Amino acid sequence: MAMIDIYSWPHEISLLVFGGPILLAIISLAFSLYLSRRHLDAMLEALKGSRYIAVWAAGLESLGWFGRFMLTAKVSGMVTWPGPGIRAGELDSDEIRNFPAHLQRLLTAKNVLNGIILAWGAVAFVLLKLQ
Repeated sequence: MAMIDIYSWPHEISLLVFGGPILLAIISLAFSLYLSRRHLDAMLEALKGSRYIAVWAAGLESLGWFGRFMLTAKVSGMVTWPGPGIRAGELDSDEIRNFPAHLQRLLTAKNVLNGIILAWGAVAFVLLKLQ
């Protein structure tokens, strides 16, 4: 099996390949904090008839910034992939269908960013293991 000598790479390339996922993870955390501070109330208002969201909101909102951060992640997952929640009766399909488009785009951007971080981090990990 051919080995990859990452020590022979230019430092800038090594920094980009192995530091990129870390930088994107920090950006993702900052974006999630922004969503939880600026848009979470509008998201909860749009989903007020969904039992799943109401139950989690009651428990997590009282936990301060961390609870709002986690609630944003819950809403993001449920709005982006609503099928299981709708089939289980936890989400209202009309609310998901009428969810504000600008909030949907923000949540989709968050999920795409997290997917890029995961894929890029996996590639960096494999490159390190091949070393």
